[in-house]
Amino acid sequence: MSTENQFPATLGENEDANYKLFIDQVQQTGQVWGLYGDDGWAICPSVEFEDTEVFPFWSDERYAAALCTEEWKTYAPRSITLEDFMSEWLPGIHEDNAMVGPNWDLEMSGLELEPADVAQMLSPETND
Repeated sequence: MSTENQFPATLGENEDANYKLFIDQVQQTGQVWGLYGDDGWAICPSVEFEDTEVFPFWSDERYAAALCTEEWKTYAPRSITLEDFMSEWLPGIHEDNAMVGPNWDLEMSGLELEPADVAQMLSPETND
């Protein structure tokens, strides 16, 4: 079953709406998308927290692919299962004192969230 028609083709400017879309879509598809290149996974410096990095992730391959231009042209979208994201990625990002950037827009702008907060929102118990 294709989910492309259920979700917008591009992300808007509303960071909270993009985050809600991230949670809803990841829970439905069971996949998270990051950007992977020759140097590994894409990370960015935080604009909110000094000396902190942010791992951007998207809920749809199309959203991630849209950022693979200019300085990011060497990256390509790569999927991560929700199970691995919850059990490996989020704890690892926490240990690295980094943040999660869910569904950043084409300007590489969006929320910077604690991994535990993202894990709580993605947890099935949160939506009961």
